[in-house]
Amino acid sequence: MIRYFLILHFIVFVWGFTPVLGRYITLDAWQLVWWRLTMIVPVLFGYLYFQKKADAFPQRKHLFKMVLIGSLIAFHWVCFYGAIKVSNISITMAAFSSATLFTSIIEPVFYKRKIKVYELLLGILVMIGISIIFSLSLEYKWGLILGLLAAVLSSVFSVLNSLLAREVSSVQISTYELFFGWIVLSIFLYVGGYFNGHFFKVDSTNFIGLSLLSYVCTAIPFIVAIDLTRHISPYTINLTVNLESIYGIIWAMLIYKENKYLHFGFYVGLLLILLSIFLNAYFKKRYS
Repeated sequence: MIRYFLILHFIVFVWGFTPVLGRYITLDAWQLVWWRLTMIVPVLFGYLYFQKKADAFPQRKHLFKMVLIGSLIAFHWVCFYGAIKVSNISITMAAFSSATLFTSIIEPVFYKRKIKVYELLLGILVMIGISIIFSLSLEYKWGLILGLLAAVLSSVFSVLNSLLAREVSSVQISTYELFFGWIVLSIFLYVGGYFNGHFFKVDSTNFIGLSLLSYVCTAIPFIVAIDLTRHISPYTINLTVNLESIYGIIWAMLIYKENKYLHFGFYVGLLLILLSIFLNAYFKKRYS
């Protein structure tokens, strides 16, 4: 069992490296996400074929949900990497770490239950933390705004996926959602006139970054994470995934020395956000 926990932490540690690659890759957010999806989707279909589920096309009643969720995932990534491009990794990860609490607020709407008092109080605590960071980092306001939007989109598609997972296997969900997300994003970029000669030019440095991001930090951990669900409870997995923001900020400090540009108030705000996340997990386990 310890081996599976170590693998889980390693996966989350690798996921924490994705914002570093997002900064390393010099393509804009639209290009980065489109190329990432272009490289990931064939691998996932290959894995689906290997699992002998490639012929199991989603039922018609699930198609709209998958197209919607896939689109949310694609534009969530655009906001996430867009935030990194206009600010820095630490600011983006601080804002994005609020996703768990947004989920606690959004989830009752879809599950048709009342919002619990502790969820409201912890949500307020998150807002206080974000306000502290925002007030001291006005030069990064667009990074905070895009990071928060990425968190909201992440919360919505996570809740929708939790409902869909009752009827469809997780590997099919992820594969077809990313495929449909790629299609919707491609249509959006084509209509918006983004597809031109410059869009498809990727130099060797960016290609290496995209390969690491798509395969090492996305496709492989995704496949391994699916297997871990057989050995570790969803609660433990979700709690551990919350460490992604911490790992991302640590990577940013080690590689880009971002700690030199952050105020003390940033760490106070981040601490409040992380405290609320782990308190939320504690209360959910205690009162579920």
